[in-house]
Parts: sequence; C-alpha cells; structure tokens
Amino acid sequence: MPVALNLPHPIRSVISYSFLFTRLLYLLGFLFCFSCNNGSTDTATKTDSAAAADKAAVEPVYKKEDNAVVDSTDTRLNLDTTAFTLVKHHIVLTKGIDLDLSIPKGYGISVAAEGLPRLRFLTKSPDGRLFATGMYDKSDNRKGVVYSFTDWDDSLHQFKTTRTFLHHLHNPNQAVFYVKGDSSYLYVAETSQLVRYRYVAGDTMPTGNPQVIATFPDYGLSYKYGGWHLTRSIAFHNDKLYVSVGSSCNACIEKEPVRATILQMNPDGSDQQIFASGLRNAVGILWMGNQLWATSMGRDLIGPDKPEDLLQTVEQGKIYHWPYFYQYQQQVYPDVQMQDSAVAQHIAIPPMPPTAFAGFKAHSAPLGLAYFKAFDDPQLNNALLVALHGSTSVWRERGNAIVKVNGGNNYVAVVTGFLTGKTEADRKGRPCDVLMNDRQSFFFTDDHNGVLYYVWKEKQ
Repeated sequence: MPVALNLPHPIRSVISYSFLFTRLLYLLGFLFCFSCNNGSTDTATKTDSAAAADKAAVEPVYKKEDNAVVDSTDTRLNLDTTAFTLVKHHIVLTKGIDLDLSIPKGYGISVAAEGLPRLRFLTKSPDGRLFATGMYDKSDNRKGVVYSFTDWDDSLHQFKTTRTFLHHLHNPNQAVFYVKGDSSYLYVAETSQLVRYRYVAGDTMPTGNPQVIATFPDYGLSYKYGGWHLTRSIAFHNDKLYVSVGSSCNACIEKEPVRATILQMNPDGSDQQIFASGLRNAVGILWMGNQLWATSMGRDLIGPDKPEDLLQTVEQGKIYHWPYFYQYQQQVYPDVQMQDSAVAQHIAIPPMPPTAFAGFKAHSAPLGLAYFKAFDDPQLNNALLVALHGSTSVWRERGNAIVKVNGGNNYVAVVTGFLTGKTEADRKGRPCDVLMNDRQSFFFTDDHNGVLYYVWKEKQ
C-alpha cells in the first residue's frame, strides 16, 4: 500500500510502487519456498491416493461423508455396485403356498422353520442357539412369543425343533442377549416395556421372573390411523443399551419427547436419555464398529415417490428428518406442512439434517439390517444387507426383497421373488430381518407367512 510520507507527489509514487514491487517479490519467494518444502508431501499424497484407489477397487472402503462416520477401527463397507447373478429356486410351504425365490448364483435356499405367526427379528444366544420373536399379527395384541430353534439337520438345512421360549408378550419386535461377566440376560422389547430375564446355557424357558428395565408409551391413534408404530428395537454397544421408539402418528409434532427417538441407558435401565431424535420409525438399529446405523421410514401422504425411506448413521445429540424435513434423490427438503404447523405453534424448527447414507424408493419399508463381516464371498464380504418389508399398498410394487446397500440411491437385490404382481394375492412374503450365520450362510425371516429361510454357499 502507499507509504504516507510528506514528499512531492512524483517521489511518493515511486516509493509507493517500489514498496509494492518489493512486497510482491517477497510473496513470490515465500510461495516458492513453501512449494519446495511441501513438494515431497504432495507427491507422497498423490502416490498414496493412487494406491488407495487401486485397493478400493478390490475392497471398497466406506468414506466419511455427510453424517456417515467411519469408526476408529476403520470398519470397511463393500460398496461394489455390481449386480448379483440371481437364480430362481422353487419353494413350497406347508400352508399350500409355492413361490420362486431368486438368490445369488452358487447359493442354496431352504425353509429352516415355518408356521410361526409374524416371525420378526433374529438373535443368537451365548451358547450359539438361534432365537426369534413372533408378534402373532398386526394388531395391538399380547399374544407375542420368543422362539428358540434347535436340532439342526444339516442334510435338510432345517431345524427339527422349534420351542416357545416365552409367551403372552405385548408385540415383541426384538430380543437380544447381553453378557456381563458371569451373567447372561435375554432382553425383550415389547411395545409397552423392555424386560430382561436371566439366561443359562441350554434353557428351554426362563428360570426366573422378568425385570422391567424401561417403560414406553403404548397408546395413541388406532392401528389403522397411526398407532402402528408398535415396535421397539434394541442394540448394545460399549455396555450401553439403545432402544428405538417410533412416533405415535404419521406426521405430527409429538407431545412426548420419547417418541420418534433412539434412547440410551445402562443395561439395568438407569441413566436413560435421548441419544437422537427426529427418527419417525427406526425399526432396525445396528452398531457397526463405533457407529450406530438405523433404517428409517418416511411419512405417508406426500406422494407416491416422496419421501424416500432411509438407511442412515446416527450420532448422539442430533435431530434428524422427521417431521420437519424429508429426503428425495440425495437432497433434503422442508416438509412445508409440518414447518407451517410449527411456526403457528411458536415451535422452533431444528437445523436441516445431513443427507442420509442411502435412500430407498418410497414405501419400501426397510426393517432389519446386518453387516456381513468377514464373509467368504467377496461380493457379500463387508456388505450391509437390509430387509425391505414392502408397502402396505401392494400396487406400488416397492420393497419385498433383501438388498445390498451401496450408498446414495444405489442398492442391488440379493433375494427377490416375494412379489409377483400388484394385488395382495400376488404377495408371497415380506422380508423382515436378516442375520449372518457364519462365513458362508445367513438366515432371514418372512413375517407375512411366518417363515425362517436359510441361504448357504454351495460347495463347488
């Protein structure tokens, strides 16, 4: 800049321009030195990036983007968008239903158990047995059960024995085991409460009374008009218990803070707090490394394609989409109706949430999810699989499949064939949950016909 000296005008100009020229030379020299000092680092970065790109072509790495956070253990996620080669397998159920399910080439599929009313979520006990919840039907009932499956027949790929481990439960959506020291517990998430039972290896029924860990709202509008968010889902991480509680309605401003949230508490139910909110109905929750993931269903009555259903990462203290925002094609939009309602009631609208990791077609209804860690098949290894339950409006032809999620709006079918047309008679099943069994097989449930399916990699 010009120097403020009391000199004749021409001299002031010369000094000013000389000063500017000197500063310019100094700046160029600084930039040159900075470039020299950092040249080797830039080269190394480019080399590392090229190597990382080559590695990603073999084993894709899930990168931090928006609200999707990679945990400290560098959890890998298979994002290969290559479609599976699917092959049809004819299935005949004892209730007289036959269907053709398409699964990846080189795999077999069997009916591992059937005749189980509204079979829902799967879990394994500390002694390696498979358990599942059954909600009986779609009503607000107290006829739910927890099943245990034993006596596996490896030649038929099915369980010979199915027992009712617990009964008379209030819409039990999920059961999960938790081990602390020498003590094992079975937690059961009912609509109105979360209970736990002492568990001993080999138990065919609980040996003690249940302990109530937490209670939840179990009232609202009728099932048909919004009270259908009857499910509660549970997960454990670092000795903390997480429970998802759905909204009481399709789209509304809740009066109870516990609605449309994921709660965090100690395993005994103490120190309960809201971990995250704005989640209309996170039916499936899963900790993958140190990151919590959740499936989430968008609200109805905006349109046939909006809002999308979501798979998203969830962070503590964050407020997500519902009811003030929704997502479509990787963009987040305001729900004008709900924002206007908030303004009229002098309610503050939270900041716009980040874009979710993945969006499904509206009304696909994503429920259970599983991470196939260290699976032998490279195409399924480190993959996130989600069960798309499907729309109650069958004519939409959405969901009704198990899919591998690759992020954005990209997902590829792993199991299909449950829906063959646009009427309810064309629906042959509704996938609910998926569980990796071992490095070469997995189970999934169909709560429409009450079937447990087993899928395995056939020997070459």
